[in-house]
Amino acid sequence: MARKAKQKKGMQTAARKLVTSVNPKSIVSEQFRTMRTNINFSMPDKELQTILVTSASPGDGKSTVVANTAVVYAEEGKRVLLVDADMRKPTVHYTFHMTNTLGLSNLLTRQATFSEVVNKSETEGLDIITCGPIPPNPAELLSSRTMDKVLEEMKNHYDIILFDAPPVLSVTDAQILSNKCDGTILVLSSGQTEKEGVIKTKEALVASQANIIGAVLNNFVLDKDHYYYQYYGTGE
Repeated sequence: MARKAKQKKGMQTAARKLVTSVNPKSIVSEQFRTMRTNINFSMPDKELQTILVTSASPGDGKSTVVANTAVVYAEEGKRVLLVDADMRKPTVHYTFHMTNTLGLSNLLTRQATFSEVVNKSETEGLDIITCGPIPPNPAELLSSRTMDKVLEEMKNHYDIILFDAPPVLSVTDAQILSNKCDGTILVLSSGQTEKEGVIKTKEALVASQANIIGAVLNNFVLDKDHYYYQYYGTGE
């Protein structure tokens, strides 16, 4: 009984991270819309259709950032696909209250079709592909030709495809996938991510020929007298 209560609490905590859905008028939600605009203008001469979101280390908040970014893109009227490519410690299915029976791992091992692994979210225009059963060889699956074919199929169905990838300094998965995506966003945690870790992360992504389009400073606390509070109010 206690275990079930703990699991339910964990899912509620994950769901609360979708501030763009539960509190769209908040300061944080506005920042995600600003982020969306910055992404759109980051490369005016090239279409950014596939975007990887990663971090230097675990706990920087990249899964929260990519989930909320997916929501604001869908609210813009885009056809959006959020893919949980963190086949080590997946969390997207918790955030969106979905089962993780079928997902990306099934697709890459040819145990399921594309239509079978796509889930509709509560946000109109936003579809989700969860991780699926955790495989023993995530890096090999992401670097496979099957992944290239899957990526092309995704592009045929959606305007924006966002990937939630593992931290760069933990495993090679993000480096592999960053090479296949149009752009990469690095999430940093204010007061937590160390400068040396950021430098190593950037070097690893550059070595993989990733197109780093920007960074997000997460968990930054605004002063109460900041102009955002004065203009937008005291939303969460």
